[in-house]
Amino acid sequence: MAEIKLVPKGKIGITVEAEVIRPDVFAGLPKEEIEALHVWQGPRELPLSEFFEVEVRAGETPVDTKIIIDGDVSRVKRIGQGMKSGKIEILGNVGMHLGAEMAGGSIFVQGSAGSWTGMEMKGGLLQIAGDAGDHVGSAYRGSWRGMTGGQIQIEGNAQSQLGGGLVGGSIIVAGNVENFCGIRQSGGLILVKGNAVRGLGAEMAGGIIAIFGEIKQFCPGFIDAGREENPKVGELQLEGKFNKFTGDFALSKNPKGLLYCREV
Repeated sequence: MAEIKLVPKGKIGITVEAEVIRPDVFAGLPKEEIEALHVWQGPRELPLSEFFEVEVRAGETPVDTKIIIDGDVSRVKRIGQGMKSGKIEILGNVGMHLGAEMAGGSIFVQGSAGSWTGMEMKGGLLQIAGDAGDHVGSAYRGSWRGMTGGQIQIEGNAQSQLGGGLVGGSIIVAGNVENFCGIRQSGGLILVKGNAVRGLGAEMAGGIIAIFGEIKQFCPGFIDAGREENPKVGELQLEGKFNKFTGDFALSKNPKGLLYCREV
């Protein structure tokens, strides 16, 4: 697999919007054309070379192309937005809207990611070794349909409204989540290995949420549906004894959402 390496030239002040950083755009381009691709910083349209040193050993097709970003890009938004194939590896922290609307390929972040990561994601794999911000795998403002496919894996913690409007795919969080995880979820799977604060599964109509830790404030719209040992959720086999709930009855008289809470 051919590689394109981007190295930040220095600390970025005003946030840069760089949806051009994806294998679908870079594949087959010489160094000069990649450097000339336009990004936005506030009202100014600037070449990519304004912010990054570029090293190129590019493949002819997106699937043969890997982009490595060597440095902190926490002030760069929309990396990998809409990508369909190929790979991106970020050796540091990254800004908002990472992998938004991505349909294929993979993104790996060695650090933490900002809010709206994987927003309305359709496919592919997004892995974050650190923490993630609000609205991971969620819907745009004004939309009810969030992530519809693919997989998001977070090794650290996630903030509020993770999986908002989730329709399909899966989100796995090794740490804790904050408020309203899985709000308006209608399909797919959310697995939280840590704790949740409040509003877990609020307005849930379908899909599955499984949590290993504690819920600080349980949603009143869920009712007891029994107890299961080693339940299978989606393609995953969980270990342990879980209390099973259905809901959210605050939203509907016949909700199909399932919430599994492991017994402590």
